Amino acid sequence: MTIYRSRWLMVLIFFGLFACATGNPPAAVPITVMTFNVQNLFDNTDDPDKDDKAYLPIAAKQNEAHIAACNEIAVAGWRDECLNLDWSDAAIDHKLDVLAATIRQVNGGKGADIITMQEVENASILNRLRTEKLAELGYLPAILIEGTDIRGIDVAILSKLPLAGDPQLHPLLLPDFPEREGDTRGVLQADFVLPDGSVLTAFSVHFPAPFHPTAMRVAAYQHLARLLQALPADHHAFAAGDFNTTSTEDAREGLLDAYARPHWTLAHDIGCKDCKGSYFYHGDNSWSFLDMIFFRSARGAKTTAQIRGDSVRIANAHPAQVSENGTPERFRSEQGTGVSDHWPLTAIIELTVKQ
Repeated sequence: MTIYRSRWLMVLIFFGLFACATGNPPAAVPITVMTFNVQNLFDNTDDPDKDDKAYLPIAAKQNEAHIAACNEIAVAGWRDECLNLDWSDAAIDHKLDVLAATIRQVNGGKGADIITMQEVENASILNRLRTEKLAELGYLPAILIEGTDIRGIDVAILSKLPLAGDPQLHPLLLPDFPEREGDTRGVLQADFVLPDGSVLTAFSVHFPAPFHPTAMRVAAYQHLARLLQALPADHHAFAAGDFNTTSTEDAREGLLDAYARPHWTLAHDIGCKDCKGSYFYHGDNSWSFLDMIFFRSARGAKTTAQIRGDSVRIANAHPAQVSENGTPERFRSEQGTGVSDHWPLTAIIELTVKQ
């Protein structure tokens, strides 16, 4: 944590000197946030503790044990991927290239200040993205705590802001669905120091997938609400990620009205009015904001804060992100096309120093 704290002290000293020289408190800088489901960002090393057998080079898939394990997969597309996908070094490098290009379209090429990510195998592959493709943008080491998802996909955060303390992973416990807990991710919490010394808490989330019962997502929303309520009152907070709440389910069950809006401001409620959504489900030709950004301003902090409505947008300007039908283009390494089956959502948190 020494690197983070040293950078924090440098930021505070700079703004303190500025305030002394001018006789005025420094103007608070806006913080750009992004949420990005990066669709299966795996390395190509077999991890015996994870079901990552699809994401190996083709040469490593030619043994009887691997073939037999793949043939146990019921879904034909997943079975074919397990048997035939060549997750080579070149495929990984291309994947990192298009992810970096997507990130660079935000904030005038500088990338968001904080990015919450979903479907990341480990910190090592995320740090490759940071150091090999985004090196000059100022991102600090990746924040990822290994969870218990069977596939090994985790939630993560890339940030330019220094940490205020150790990150925490809050597991999602589902006593009513013990047989499904292997297909869940916890909530990753990281507290960041703002230039005025106040704290911005980020929660990176990836809720249970839509094919699971609605009650599992209700439990996830309630879990997040408890984490928010446990924060110190002077923490600004945002939650961002893949909430896996389809427009169809929300219309039927009212999940956002019941479990999100009472606690948070939803970015796409106040901006992105012409946006269709971040995800397109081909089964019923429907758009959804699976990917969302929630925000709550602190009470008693040195700054007031709000999401700037005109800043909320879908980040899909990179041509590789968009299919010929105008929908998110999932990454296909064999064809060298696509980026992710989700489009990122971005917003600016506007901070104002109290006079």
